[in-house]
Amino acid sequence: MSTAALITLARHGRHQVRRRVLLSSRLLQEDRRAAPARHGSTSERRWSRFDPDGSGRPATWDSFGIWDNRIDEPILLPPSIKYGKPIPKISLGKVGCASQIGKRRENEDRFDMAQLTEEVLYFAVFDGHGGPGAADFCHTHMEKCIMDRLSKEKNLETVLTMAFLEIDKAFSRHAHLSADATILNSGTTATVALLRDGIELVVASVGDSRAILCRKGKPMKLTIDHTPERKDEKERIKKCGGFVSWNSLGQPHVNGRLAMTRSIGDLDLKNNGVIAEPETKRMKLHHADDSFLVLTTDGINFMVNSQEICDFISQCHDPSEAAHVVIEQAMQYGTEDNSTAVIVPFGAWGKYKNSETNFSFSRSFASSGRWA
Repeated sequence: MSTAALITLARHGRHQVRRRVLLSSRLLQEDRRAAPARHGSTSERRWSRFDPDGSGRPATWDSFGIWDNRIDEPILLPPSIKYGKPIPKISLGKVGCASQIGKRRENEDRFDMAQLTEEVLYFAVFDGHGGPGAADFCHTHMEKCIMDRLSKEKNLETVLTMAFLEIDKAFSRHAHLSADATILNSGTTATVALLRDGIELVVASVGDSRAILCRKGKPMKLTIDHTPERKDEKERIKKCGGFVSWNSLGQPHVNGRLAMTRSIGDLDLKNNGVIAEPETKRMKLHHADDSFLVLTTDGINFMVNSQEICDFISQCHDPSEAAHVVIEQAMQYGTEDNSTAVIVPFGAWGKYKNSETNFSFSRSFASSGRWA
């Protein structure tokens, strides 16, 4: 798409562009019918940005690369020019978030969001265990740690990997200097997403908090739980002198204590293979198809599967309502853990809905869980 076309789109809105697209498509079809007479050949196909496959079919918003805008966000003009397609501005005010203590004594979950630079947005959830110390530390310092790295490094996967490792080292120093000895046993999951230019999405995670992208109404898991059930994780634990044991419910734990193999904190298990290095995933958003990104902690993940999360959110009017609905459903299904959800709407918000979705007050536990 040319710069002039994008500027026209930004100034005059989608309805005028629709008329111009359809008019241009009709004109191109007329030109195509007249082409054989002018050129004396029917084998040559004419191409244009309004009819890229030469089929003669009128351009639609999806084929033209426009999102089905239900959230009324303006266009990010510089990124749109850079990537050659209109990109909506994702504002923090439209992001939905909610956190519930469940039946625990305190809420050890934390979440955060921020505009780090003009181009980069930050979203995160932290699920603490052994006390809120590690989750609080990440909530306070992760943003700055990433900011410092962004000024030196362009690759967002590298930025997040280095930030996770640095925050783990910083927490270790903090814990050993703290007057509160209990903080030494504290740890936390961390699932962090960076969105650059409204189109480049990078997610990093340790532990069992999750990130899910809803594309065309279906969930795309962007994270994989770090549990002792994973063969690669289990082998690392054993190589480092640790062991895996199962409790009375059949759940595996590192050294009989920790249900995950990667975390920030858990300092007593660092020499037994519990690491803070995250697994990362990078992808490009398609705003015509992508409805939202959702970050969740295990209070939700162990009771509501990925498709159910997408279905519940898709039925809601806005992300704020959706975050509360997801947590309420997890509670209705029987979760007792802290539950947190952060929902970031994208271009296809409200476009894909499952008419068969039912909100329930009970469920079969076998249909959910960490493996969903």
